[in-house]
Amino acid sequence: MSNIKFVIPCNEANHVCDKTQYKDATLWEKIKLNIHLIYCRACREYTKNNTKLTKVLKRSDTDCLDPECKEAMKKDFEKALNEYKQ
Repeated sequence: MSNIKFVIPCNEANHVCDKTQYKDATLWEKIKLNIHLIYCRACREYTKNNTKLTKVLKRSDTDCLDPECKEAMKKDFEKALNEYKQ
């Protein structure tokens, strides 16, 4: 029988929780996360807060930067960074 690892550390559990929030986690990762959440109160709290944040952001009427504005900000940042390095 192969070594199947069910127990994951907290940092991995939190990473999977984040991936789940963006629908990037695999079924196997979700299973391991749920097993971890059975015995880890801190990660249950992290997951609970992550879920709240996701719901609030979905309900909010937030506007994102348009691509042109984002590109201009990126160029300004790179210019400032290059000036700082000199």
